[in-house]
Amino acid sequence: MDRHAVYNAAADLIDRNLAAGREAKLAFIDDNGGYSYAALADRVARFSRALRDLGLRQEERILLCLEDGIDFPTAFLAAIKAGMVPVVVSTMLTADELAYMLADSRARAVVTSAPLADTIKAAAARQPIAPLLIAAGGAVSDMADMGELISASEPDSEVAITHPYEPCFWQYSSGTTGRPKGTVHAHASVRAIADNYAIPVLGINESDYVFSGAKLFFGYGLGNALIFPLAVGATSILTSERPVPPVVFRVFRTLQPTIFFGVPSLYSALLAANDFPDRDELSARRYVSAAEPLPERIARQWFERTGVEILDGLGCTEMLHIFLSNRPGDIRYGTTGKPVPGYSLKIADDEGYPVERGAIGELWVSGPSSALFYWNDRENNRQRFMGRWTRTNDKYYEDQDGYFVYCGRSDDMLKVHGMYVSPAEVEAVLIEHDAVLEAAVVGMTGEDGLQAPKAFVVAKPGVRADADLAEALIAHAERRLPRFKWPRWIVFLDELPKTSSGKIQRFKLRERTKDRSRDMLVEI
Repeated sequence: MDRHAVYNAAADLIDRNLAAGREAKLAFIDDNGGYSYAALADRVARFSRALRDLGLRQEERILLCLEDGIDFPTAFLAAIKAGMVPVVVSTMLTADELAYMLADSRARAVVTSAPLADTIKAAAARQPIAPLLIAAGGAVSDMADMGELISASEPDSEVAITHPYEPCFWQYSSGTTGRPKGTVHAHASVRAIADNYAIPVLGINESDYVFSGAKLFFGYGLGNALIFPLAVGATSILTSERPVPPVVFRVFRTLQPTIFFGVPSLYSALLAANDFPDRDELSARRYVSAAEPLPERIARQWFERTGVEILDGLGCTEMLHIFLSNRPGDIRYGTTGKPVPGYSLKIADDEGYPVERGAIGELWVSGPSSALFYWNDRENNRQRFMGRWTRTNDKYYEDQDGYFVYCGRSDDMLKVHGMYVSPAEVEAVLIEHDAVLEAAVVGMTGEDGLQAPKAFVVAKPGVRADADLAEALIAHAERRLPRFKWPRWIVFLDELPKTSSGKIQRFKLRERTKDRSRDMLVEI
C-alpha cells in the first residue's frame, strides 16, 4: 500500500459493505438485538460527529473501556473515522491500572460501559487534566450519555484524511511479564490481517456468523469479532457476558455460529462441562485457538466431540493478530503450523542469526501488520523492533517438514543439569492426564541450590487434589519425559493467574516460588 495514499481503516470497513449492497444485512448481534450494516454506518457517522462537536481533534487519543456490544464497534470506528486514535483497554482492569494507562496515553476522553463507570471515575480523578467521560449503555451522573449523543447528532459525512502507516489505534500489551506497553498500530494493519489471514487461511466469507470467546478489547478478539467479519460482510455475535461454558453453549445452540474463536483454557473448560452440545446442535465449520499453545489432548478430544478440527495459531500484540497457523486440512498436532501468507519467520540465536533447522531459538517475524512502535518506551522499542523484524520473545524450533513447534517464552526457559527444559513440553504432558484441567510450569531453586521444574496444577471439577494425585502426575511424567524434565514440586491451585486475555502470568507464579511458606508443596 502506497504510504502517501489517503486511507482510513474505519471508512474502508464500512464503505466496502455499503458498496456491496449489504445495507440490510446483519453486521452485529448483541445482547439487545441485531444491527444492519446500514444501522452500523449511521451510528458511526453520528458518533463521529458527536466526538468532533465535543471538541476532540484529529490524532488525540480516546480510551475505550467497553463491554462487548454494539457500542464498542460504534465508538472504535467513529473515532478512527474522525482521525482520532482509540486506545483499547481491558474491562477487567483496576482503577490503578486504568490510571496508569490514562496518564501514559494522555487520552483526552474515555468511553466506557455504564457498569464500569465507578472504576473509570476513580482512575480519571487522578489525572492532572481530567478527561471527558462518556457512558455507554445507560445514564451515569457526571458523564455524557453515548446514546443521547448519537441521537442528537447529525450523520457526519466527513472522513478524516489519514494515511496507511500513521497511527490508527493502540492496544496495551497484556502484561504477562509486568507493566503493559502501549502498542501503536497503523491503519494499514487492519486490512492486512484480514487479507493475509482471515480470508486466505481461515476462509471467512459473508455467509459466516462469527463468535469469539476472546473479547473485543483483546487484539485477538478485535480481529475475530470486528475486523474480520466487517472485511467480508459477515455477521458478528457479541455478548457482554463472560465466555463461561453455559454462555458459550447457549450461543452455539441459539445463534449457530459458523466460526468460533477461543483460547486453550476455554476449550478445556468447555470439554469438561456437563452440557456439551451434541454434534447436530453445532454449526461451526471452523474452530480457532490462539493466545497460548493448544495442548494435543484438547485438540484431539475436541475433534472427537465435534468432528471439526481446531486451527491453532500464534499472534501477539505487536503483530495484531495471527501470523503462524495450522491450516484446514493440514493440522499437525503439537505444532503451531506454518507462516501465514505475507509473513516471514526466522528462528534466531542470541545474536539474531538464524539457527539450524531443528535447533531451538527465538522466533522473529516480519510482516505487514507489525506495530509502529511502543509509546514512550525507548528501551523496549530497541529490544523488540529490529529493522523489519519483530522479536516475539517465544522459543521455537522448525521441524524437518516446516512446521513450527513452541518451546516456551524466552524468559520462561529452564536450565536443569546444564540442559534446557521447555515449560510448554512439561505442561503438555501434565495436561494429558485425565485429572488435570490446566497446568503451568516455572523454575524453582531447591535446598540443594539447583533449579528444577515446579508445576502449578488445576484439577478438573470433582477431582481431589492431594498427594496421591501429585504422585500419579509424577508417575505419568516419568513415563513420558527424561528424568531432568520431571516436575520436582507439584502445587495445586483453584485457578492459574491470567491476564484479561487468558494468558498465564508466569511471572506471578515465579514470585510465589520465592515464598516457600505460601504454597503447600508436594515434593518428589
